[in-house]
Amino acid sequence: GFKANLSLLRRPGEKTYTQRCRLFVGNLPADITDEDFKRLFAKYGEPGEVFINKGKGFGFIKLESRALAEIAKAELDDTPMRGRQLRVRFATHAAALSVRNLSPYVSNELLEEAFSQFGPVERAVVIVDDRGRSTGKGIVEFASKPAARKAFERCTEGVFLLTTTPRPVIVEPLEQLDDEDGLPEKLAQKNPMYQKERETPPRFAQPGSFEFEYSQRWKSLDEMEKQQREQVAKNMKDAKDKLESEMEDAYHEHQANLLRQDLMRRQEELRRMEELHNQEMQKRKEIQLRQEEERRRREEEMMIRQREMEEQMRRQRE
Repeated sequence: GFKANLSLLRRPGEKTYTQRCRLFVGNLPADITDEDFKRLFAKYGEPGEVFINKGKGFGFIKLESRALAEIAKAELDDTPMRGRQLRVRFATHAAALSVRNLSPYVSNELLEEAFSQFGPVERAVVIVDDRGRSTGKGIVEFASKPAARKAFERCTEGVFLLTTTPRPVIVEPLEQLDDEDGLPEKLAQKNPMYQKERETPPRFAQPGSFEFEYSQRWKSLDEMEKQQREQVAKNMKDAKDKLESEMEDAYHEHQANLLRQDLMRRQEELRRMEELHNQEMQKRKEIQLRQEEERRRREEEMMIRQREMEEQMRRQRE
């Protein structure tokens, strides 16, 4: 039943066997074999990649879709295997980048298309707010580390623009945090500091007490940090708005300059054409004059010859 419906667990258009479908499996028995490991995941379909480090007791496996990997993680995490409790987590994506300063008109598809020039992209997402509007931030997940490295280097050294407006995309390695499994009690470090901190249970500090006074100082410090962050955010927003306004004015001026240059180029072209036309007309005139002179010269020669002949005939008659 479950195996027959594996294909239904793939979203339309979802790419298969990507880094998002890769699971980390920790606390493996030292004597585990590749076959044992594959058998553990057999019901979740054909694996795309299997790796085990027996010495350190961990492995990786890549399944066909994210949904399958989520089911496998939910079912196998914390299950016993030869006296050990397995620990199953999603593997960190080693080829993921964080992108920001995106135009509101950049979509998932445009983001993927733009970054595909650096190598195959498994997933590209523009992060939106609760109303579906772009936050100007996104995530690009590549199929390989070299592609992600190339994208990061090229975009850091150069200026990569995704739309008409000269607004460069800023690329950084993606900070990957686990907000799903978090820190369970069983994984907390049980050192002496842990024992000391856990002696007192959660409570509200009593006003006037030592812990209340110092807690208030912490809160004041936090409030100061919050205000400074807000001020920095406001300053940055003002600076960005100013830059955008300047850029708009400069763009119109740039377009006007281009038009002026084009007009000057056309005028120069027209002047050159007129000059060529005048030169051509001058040449024709000169040719006509030469031809006219030649014709007159021939006529004069003929007249002279004719007179000479007449003179000769007259003499003969005499």
